[in-house]
Amino acid sequence: MQAVSSLDQTIIGLVPSLSRSLAAQFNVFRVMRHGTHEKQLSNVFAWLLDADATHELGDRGQRIFLELVNNSSPIGTALPTSGYTVTQEVNTLGPQLPGKDIADIVLTGPDACVVIENYGTSDGHDHDYYSYLEHGRLRAKNAVVVLLCARHEPHLQTAGWDEATVVTYGDLLSGLQSAVHDDRGWKRNHPQQHSSLDQLFQHFLKGPAALDLDDRIAFLTTMCETGESARYGYRPQDVAAQEFAELVAQHARRQFDEGRQALSELKRSLKTFAQTTLSDQLSERVSSGRVVKVEARFSGQWEWGVALRRADSSPTLFIVFGPTVVAENALVPVPLEAPDFKKLFVVRQAPTGSGLDCILQTEVLLTEVFDGLPREDVRLRDALLELIALD
Repeated sequence: MQAVSSLDQTIIGLVPSLSRSLAAQFNVFRVMRHGTHEKQLSNVFAWLLDADATHELGDRGQRIFLELVNNSSPIGTALPTSGYTVTQEVNTLGPQLPGKDIADIVLTGPDACVVIENYGTSDGHDHDYYSYLEHGRLRAKNAVVVLLCARHEPHLQTAGWDEATVVTYGDLLSGLQSAVHDDRGWKRNHPQQHSSLDQLFQHFLKGPAALDLDDRIAFLTTMCETGESARYGYRPQDVAAQEFAELVAQHARRQFDEGRQALSELKRSLKTFAQTTLSDQLSERVSSGRVVKVEARFSGQWEWGVALRRADSSPTLFIVFGPTVVAENALVPVPLEAPDFKKLFVVRQAPTGSGLDCILQTEVLLTEVFDGLPREDVRLRDALLELIALD
């Protein structure tokens, strides 16, 4: 058997704690699947930038945004940081020209205009930078085109977009979060807005919930036990963290792909044994409800196993493993408390309806299925006979 690398051991050890940290946490933006589309995000940011909006923060969102624009703007002129009206879905080509080129948000003030393209990356994605800029210049003497994005990726800025000012969601929301954090009066007088903004910050800034103390200790312990703890001494630490994350991602992807390949090989081997040996073994012991067909045409969470279709309207029997055990154990009336996923399981379809009524763990190891079960092995037969006795 191939030796397991230290990094593979690290990933195996870290999966439980990482899975808990990545588990779904309540957040109204996640529940509504908000922020997965450009228009949704534009609605959120237009609301934050509107001084008269229901957030009751006045022009603080505008000021923070314009300060970021001024700090990075290539035009060399400080734009006013407030006094703008906010509009959305603006056609920058104007009515006199054919077609449309829609800017997501436009801030218009007496002396300045900011035309905003909102997208996940700093990419104009086929919009015309120069039409955006001309639209702004027709409305104020100072005009700036801004790419508002989650990730700044300069190599994507072509066809004039390299001249655009870039403001990231993180920079804007971090500034607003600091302003809100320090305003006790606003938080006290506007609890609903505070709750909504706090969930907004959690959703767009913090990502998955942080590990709790026990998981952090488990993480550190695993790093030490697998020889990866030296990374904590690397400098600079942000580079070391990024390098470790990329290595983990590469190894985890490989392990995931190889795991699925192993599941497919197990399924093929199990189907062959059921067709060539197991069906005959059962036929020798039962007079009715014999196996008439072996099927393995399932998908999704039901994919990993085979079905034994039976004559005389007898309930179908299943031999399952891995992810399918998890799914089916959750459906039977009496689930197994501590299933051993290194083994095969047998399941019976309920006599009435389409549900399942019983699951049993066998003594057949998955490694044995890989090696090929001998014809004289009757452990699966005996487990299935237990289910048939329930008919």
